[in-house]
Amino acid sequence: MNQNQNNLIRRYPISGARCFSNFLWTFIIFCGSMGFLLIGFGSYFKNSISENIQFFPQGLVMVFYGLLGLFLSAFLSLTLFWNLGSGFNEFNKSQGYVRVFRWGYPGENRRVNFYYSWQDILGVRVQFQQANAFGTQSRIFLQVRGQKEIPITNIGESFEQVETQASKLAKFLQVSLNINKV
Repeated sequence: MNQNQNNLIRRYPISGARCFSNFLWTFIIFCGSMGFLLIGFGSYFKNSISENIQFFPQGLVMVFYGLLGLFLSAFLSLTLFWNLGSGFNEFNKSQGYVRVFRWGYPGENRRVNFYYSWQDILGVRVQFQQANAFGTQSRIFLQVRGQKEIPITNIGESFEQVETQASKLAKFLQVSLNINKV
């Protein structure tokens, strides 16, 4: 691609489910569920680890929670393996389209692929809200004629990163930029 054509196409990668916190939570839930299963089955077999716990009702409840945690950690592991939500946003000025691509669950509709005409892009909106005591949440939305607003940002980016990306994108698309504080 030559330098002139490079200035006409922008592609922003989206990371999806594969982030450190998801790996950490999957590991913690797996270890916790294995602990519950060990204690629950140990109470059934009268193991020395769980000699003070009766199988019915305490051991049975621990086995139930252990199996529930095991299924949840398996689901989270598959989410990480499939890298759900990853993809890219492509803004192609030379061919006049905006493309939003994401990976979904396996099956017939695994690829989520939307195309929008360049003329249908009305603006870019940044939503800034105080999420909780741990921090804030900032997201970029693409405003498209005749459609709902489309979220196009990575999760976990700081407000400064989101604001910079949104201003560059609005300038590239030559549309208005709105910043809302909720």
